[in-house]
Amino acid sequence: MDKSDKIIVGISIGDLNGIGLEVVLKTFQDKRMLDFCTPLLFGSTKVVSFHKKALKLDTQVHGITSLNQINHNKVNVLNIWKEEVAIEFGKATEISGKYAAKSLETAVKFLKEKKINILLTAPINKETIQSENFKFPGHTEYLEANLDGKSLMILMTEELRIGLITGHIPISKVSEAITPELILEKVNTMYTSLVEDFGINKPKVAVLSLNPHCGDKGVIGVEDDEIISPTIEEIKKSGKLVFGPYAADGFFGSETYKQFDGVLATYHDQGLAPFKALSFGNGVNYTAGLSEIRTSPDHGTGFDIAGKNKANPSSFKEALFTAIQVFKTKKEYKELSKNTLLVK
Repeated sequence: MDKSDKIIVGISIGDLNGIGLEVVLKTFQDKRMLDFCTPLLFGSTKVVSFHKKALKLDTQVHGITSLNQINHNKVNVLNIWKEEVAIEFGKATEISGKYAAKSLETAVKFLKEKKINILLTAPINKETIQSENFKFPGHTEYLEANLDGKSLMILMTEELRIGLITGHIPISKVSEAITPELILEKVNTMYTSLVEDFGINKPKVAVLSLNPHCGDKGVIGVEDDEIISPTIEEIKKSGKLVFGPYAADGFFGSETYKQFDGVLATYHDQGLAPFKALSFGNGVNYTAGLSEIRTSPDHGTGFDIAGKNKANPSSFKEALFTAIQVFKTKKEYKELSKNTLLVK
């Protein structure tokens, strides 16, 4: 491999029938993007060529069969399968799910072996990707099972970072999942990420309430008074700037979120609904708390527009820049941490 010091960005290509490859190819149509990193797609030049032709895109790619063939000035496609694959834009098929899983599994293997520096994941279809080897509700859970650490899903823009205390679980199970131990784990992960991944000294973190109006002193629910509030007070004793619980409607409606470096929602839609309303198409999904760096765009497979050259690459491009910046910030933090006098 070339001894270039450029960051190697591994990219799993997602569902073959969706818009994943479209946003990847559109991102790197601008050759200036290659000044920031060396992209390495895990898939097949046949599949990439099919998408290029169908979408009338002219992004130049470099097919390789091993890492020693990588070109740091081109978009590299590592051929991890040779067979022809049926592509049906806009359809959720078993075949597209099978090869999405193969791309992801290979990319994660390379990430664990330090053959790539960071991972970007294009969107998958959570139903068709299921198999004997992949029984996870999403990327985040799969990555946590294959990497070291405890994950925290963070949806983010420059001015808003929302983490989830509970992730891809049924709403009927959220209340029983909210425990002091889980809240403590997620607050600590968020806090550590803000410091080490984003370079924020003494970050402020807000925690949202589980029940409407924070439970109205037990009228609507007791979890906020009996579990969340006491846990926040206990965390504060360690010196962390953690506040709440805040009722989600007023918190976002009054733009109180702008006063915090990070926000923790108690369940999936409580965090993602306002986030996507405020920033859809420009947001980034970042997986904090793990031993490696992974980001993705904030949208799904986009089956309704797949193959029509209508996909906006902005979120994927933001995910790329975020991953690169986190890589650099982590590296700088580790360097500073070698001298404990420099880091409090």
